[in-house]
Amino acid sequence: MITTTNPATGESIATYETLDDNGIDAKLETATRAYRDWRTSPIERRVELLSALGDLYQSDKEELARLAVTEMGKPITQARGEVEKCASLFRHFAEAGPPMLESEFWDLSDGGRAEGRWLPQGPVLAVMPWNFPFWQVVRFLAPTILAGNVGVLKHASIVQGVAHRMEELVLEAGGPEGLFQNLCVSSDPIGDVVADTRIVAATLTGSEGAGSAVAQQAGKHLKKVVLELGGSDPFIVMPSADLDEAVEDAVFARIQNNGQSCICGKRTIVHADIHDAFAEKFIAALKDVNLGDPMDDDTELGPLSSEAQRDTVLDQVAKAKEEGCTLLFGGEKLDRDGAWMTAGLLTDVPLASETGTDEIFGPVGQIYKAADIEEAITIANAIPFGLGSAVWTKDEEEREAFANRIEAGMTTFNAVNGSKIEAPFGGIKKSGFGRELSHHGLHEFMNLKTLVYPAKG
Repeated sequence: MITTTNPATGESIATYETLDDNGIDAKLETATRAYRDWRTSPIERRVELLSALGDLYQSDKEELARLAVTEMGKPITQARGEVEKCASLFRHFAEAGPPMLESEFWDLSDGGRAEGRWLPQGPVLAVMPWNFPFWQVVRFLAPTILAGNVGVLKHASIVQGVAHRMEELVLEAGGPEGLFQNLCVSSDPIGDVVADTRIVAATLTGSEGAGSAVAQQAGKHLKKVVLELGGSDPFIVMPSADLDEAVEDAVFARIQNNGQSCICGKRTIVHADIHDAFAEKFIAALKDVNLGDPMDDDTELGPLSSEAQRDTVLDQVAKAKEEGCTLLFGGEKLDRDGAWMTAGLLTDVPLASETGTDEIFGPVGQIYKAADIEEAITIANAIPFGLGSAVWTKDEEEREAFANRIEAGMTTFNAVNGSKIEAPFGGIKKSGFGRELSHHGLHEFMNLKTLVYPAKG
């Protein structure tokens, strides 16, 4: 059994019965049957379903947003934004997706011609986290539908209500049974699901450990896998930046989703010439964030997703102090029911320390002083991760240097870093491999089949 809990109150929400081996087998059989039909469905049918899903997510936005807030605690305004982004992605693949499936052609030296045709492959397993419970799944689901594949979801235990509702929405939009199913299971049977011959590939968003385990099992069985793992992204501010705008975005980067975002800046790196002025404004603004009921439109910072996650962050803060870091303020447990803590900021962080190289998945940031652009890049790259990054500068030469030398899958200039529905998204190093979104994400789990037409015959 899996019981979900409201992190704002500590109260139980609902209990879900987990699948046994027979239940998992039945789900995979249903997925296999659904694929036999869906793979031959016309593109127009797939587009129709994507459009219907976009409309449903938009019309049910308030219900879905409140469900996410109740299960994992994000502020309601951000939850609404997440659902709207899902609706936009469904519509994007409905409108821009079909040309991505068009064949490619090549003239051959013998006078013949070759065609590259994009074809589906089968049921794909998605192992997804709780922090963006709708968006992470839709990022996988929308291209799966368009490709002609089918999806099997293993969602995080704490957001089972979201998982079940997402399965229902596909059916409500007119999707066939088995096109998208939730496996209500713990993590224990996932290795066997990856190995099952009915699953052709897997995608995972989550921790480095979980990604490594799934990748090993997929590799053992020669299956494609896409991983989007952790990040400790740099947020770099250079002297030409608009200081007030940079401070505002740095604060949001640290408290977005209650500090539980892989891709938002966790390590703020500021040029020495403006460090003190920036730090003064940054600290004041972080102290001033509105912590409160995540269902309140004015709330900026709610509880963490669970008491266990809150305690993990508190342990990391304690470890940072042991390593010689200075806690400038905050980073403390609140004396109330639920998974509450205050925002905080660390400084004097040794680059090679556990604190300097690990990911703090909560509202506790780090601030560094960089003497020049070279030191800023050195600090930015001094981690095992390479997911996202943000750079504030109006200098074109600096922009080019950061674009080419920051070790990350994505760099955003003069704004908070975040995935864009039209552009590829993913990481390097220990942040994973493969890409989601755009035609790159669509093609990850498709067969580019080469058809050769000789000059003769």
